Amino acid sequence: MMKWIFLAVPFFLLIPVVTQPDTNADREAVRQAVLDYVEGIYNVQPERIERSVSPNLAKVGFYRPPTESAYRPPRPMAYQQLVEIAKTYNKEGKLAKDAKKEIAIYEVLDQTASVKLTAEWGVDYMHLAKIDGKWMIVNVLWQSHPQTK
Repeated sequence: MMKWIFLAVPFFLLIPVVTQPDTNADREAVRQAVLDYVEGIYNVQPERIERSVSPNLAKVGFYRPPTESAYRPPRPMAYQQLVEIAKTYNKEGKLAKDAKKEIAIYEVLDQTASVKLTAEWGVDYMHLAKIDGKWMIVNVLWQSHPQTK
């Protein structure tokens, strides 16, 4: 029996150790990508959109004017449209300095992450992917804030 243990120990030492990604660093990088997205729009900084959002962005939203109860039909938005919105959305400073930006990170895996952003305009559900070692927003499904009862 002892002989088998001595033979088995070197074998197990040869098995490579599988390491998990640094989830704290990844979570912070995901949070920073979402901050770049929201603050890029709030602070009229389109360069932050460019560094945090994939050019292959798939974004669709359900807008409801504040005075109406029905949502408009879903509208897709491409990456370049988002960059343009970041250039103009708050150009006149209509948003308060403390405008809402709550980030709830649901899950961060080694290649993908899922996040909810509650912002001035509504709620964005996002998927991020680690592309060439950098977390980028690739999908956004959003809606205006629900009507309060």
